[in-house]
Amino acid sequence: MTPAGFAELAAATHYSFLDGASSAADMVAAAVALGHCGIGIADRNTVAGVVRAHVAVRELAEAAKEAGTEPPPFKLAVGARLVFADGSPDVIAYPATRTGWGRLTRLLTTGNRRAEKGDCILNLSDLIDHADGLLLIHMPPVGRQRSRLAELARACPDRLWQGAMLWGTGSDRRRLAALAGVAQGLRVPLLALNAPLYATPAQRPLHDVIICIREGVTLAEAGTRLHANAERHLKPADALARLFRDQPEALAEPARLLARVDFNLDQLRYDYPDEPVPAGYSPQGWLETLTLNKARERWPDGVPPRLMALLAEEFRIIAHAGYAPYFLTVHDIVAFAQSRGILCQGRGSAANSAVCFVLGITAVDPSKHNLLFSRFISEERKEPPDIDVDFEHERREEVMQWIYERYGRERAGIAATVIHYRPRSAVREVGKVLGMSEDLTNRLSSTVWGSYASQMERERFAESGLDPDSPDIARLGGLVGQILGMPRHLSQHVGGFVLTQTRLDELVPIHNAAMADRTFIEWDKDDIDALGILKIDVLALGMLTAVARAFAMIETHYGRRLCLASVPAEDPAVYDMICEADTLGVFQIESRAQMSMLPRLKPRCFYDLVIEVAIVRPGPIQGDMVHPYLRRRQGLEPVRFPSVELEQVLGKTLGVPLFQEQAMRIAIVAAGFTPGEADRLRRAMATFRKVGTIHTFQQKLVEGMAARGYERAFAERCFKQIEGFGEYGFPESHAASFALIVYVSAWLKKHYPAVFCAALLNAQPMGFYAPAQLVRDAREHGVTVREIDVNFSDWDNSLEDGGLDGEA
Repeated sequence: MTPAGFAELAAATHYSFLDGASSAADMVAAAVALGHCGIGIADRNTVAGVVRAHVAVRELAEAAKEAGTEPPPFKLAVGARLVFADGSPDVIAYPATRTGWGRLTRLLTTGNRRAEKGDCILNLSDLIDHADGLLLIHMPPVGRQRSRLAELARACPDRLWQGAMLWGTGSDRRRLAALAGVAQGLRVPLLALNAPLYATPAQRPLHDVIICIREGVTLAEAGTRLHANAERHLKPADALARLFRDQPEALAEPARLLARVDFNLDQLRYDYPDEPVPAGYSPQGWLETLTLNKARERWPDGVPPRLMALLAEEFRIIAHAGYAPYFLTVHDIVAFAQSRGILCQGRGSAANSAVCFVLGITAVDPSKHNLLFSRFISEERKEPPDIDVDFEHERREEVMQWIYERYGRERAGIAATVIHYRPRSAVREVGKVLGMSEDLTNRLSSTVWGSYASQMERERFAESGLDPDSPDIARLGGLVGQILGMPRHLSQHVGGFVLTQTRLDELVPIHNAAMADRTFIEWDKDDIDALGILKIDVLALGMLTAVARAFAMIETHYGRRLCLASVPAEDPAVYDMICEADTLGVFQIESRAQMSMLPRLKPRCFYDLVIEVAIVRPGPIQGDMVHPYLRRRQGLEPVRFPSVELEQVLGKTLGVPLFQEQAMRIAIVAAGFTPGEADRLRRAMATFRKVGTIHTFQQKLVEGMAARGYERAFAERCFKQIEGFGEYGFPESHAASFALIVYVSAWLKKHYPAVFCAALLNAQPMGFYAPAQLVRDAREHGVTVREIDVNFSDWDNSLEDGGLDGEA
């Protein structure tokens, strides 16, 4: 009686927050291992986890292809389990087509926009209004819930199934017979489910802990809040065949439903907004026209030949990859800010771009600093270069609200940020569930170094005076290890906007943010990247506020008009001040670590500042890049390159990989990575402060370099340095943009110290500045200083809206 081709169509992941206990990838892997023909991912009133499942299926297929084997036939259905506020039983909805997906996301948006952040208010009538293109599974009523199967059968004929789950309660056969009778009477097929909340039976203890966290009780107090057994896992088809032996037709229905699903997330095609393109122009034609016109305005006596050559090469790459609408959309936002006198500066890979420099998105001139836009993998990646724009922190909200006004709430939203369990929160919440005292969990969580460790090590227990081999402590450690990295809830990104030409709410559901007049989508930057969706980061930088105020005061009192691009470059007096570590208040280089580094590195040009910004970071420090670079710069160690190829990659940084781009180049030219593999390495390096995956590349990189004649010790050292980027490393272009603000703020401090102090003291938040010392400096220069009352509670309340873990 084993069904041929069974698929579980009610699987929930840990994106059913505080209900599911497994990741989407674990669910997919378990289903494939059990020989299922597919799986349906349906979390509670959300599609937040479906992209992870989609990526997991894609990666399994890619792994099989790389191994030279055929992947097993496996189909993914993505949908949502709709939970209703009117007391109706849950309904699982799967889009049969792209149109159906749009109806589902608009339905979820309707429920989200009715509610405060974190809630979704839906009624069954809402589903009926949005049911076109959806395949529906009516879940069995629980307790006093009234079946709505007849109502749905009238509204959605031929697209409805009656779900049935058997969990070993003692009345399964009677319940199954009753469900079958109702379904047959309404001519609705009965569909076998297990509705798993975790992938394997071994995860049942973790699920119990999650339920206790949600209910605010200990395990000892939980009682009937917990499930009676461990049956809510993915099961093999033959086990379900035994359970459903009285209704064998129900076992074939999941595959029949799955066969009617003609939609997957690859069908979501991103469409760029067309507002920035005038009538009669193509996006590429308008980008080239606009850029060249601005170049001629800026250089009326002739555009520098080197810059023109860079523009021609960039136009070719942009046209080949179809990036023009992306650049035009970013320029549209920046042009608005500039029209309002809001200071801004682009960073990310845009700092490499001559197009962005001419358009005024960035003030870094790539022709002067040898920053090449045509990076080795840019064309192969088939995705737009990353452009983040920093605005004055006090005026960024003007820009954000203008974006909503220009594109509409139905076409603009901020990306999500997933708040994950970190060591401190995991120890506290799991310890509380296990009945441990608050004193004990506080003592244990206080030993965790940093908020982003990926595991709870035995040494942490010993540091707290606890026996790691004690059964209670071992149990705590095991559960904490499982819950680390699990999503806790959704928040909004600090400023990553997603903009579309058609309705955004037919691409992804939209939520209300906690902050007034903000809305965000429920996919984060990793999901967006996986689907190739445009994101523009509209960020805030306090130093830009201070610089803008300084420029305004200089114009008022000295009659000199300045902007980021017009501040005199390469001033020896400014570098003299920097080398003396007289950098209090200067952007990025005022910390003790930076002040200690400056006299040793002795920056004498702009690119030295680029290196200074990048090198004093956890990644380069943990990767042992700092001391080798300093020794070579000071002539204490010779600069040697094991090959001509690596000299081309590492020549500017004296043989030490300091930037993410260099790590990717090493992987390709020295270890034989394909462009796709190098892109996965880039993504792994970008997961700093998360549970990183960069270690999975160690064997391939080291063995690849060894096979190409590099010494194994050198290859191991290269990987260690690259691994450091998993903690925190900069792309070169990002460091260049920050270095410009470093130089401008240092130039202001050197030449207009009174103005600089006054601007800093009146630009909140003050960040890491030392207020007392700045006050003394200001008074020395005759600046009247007002008292500033910093309300830290306001900062605390804004942490979540800023996408930060409160513990950070």
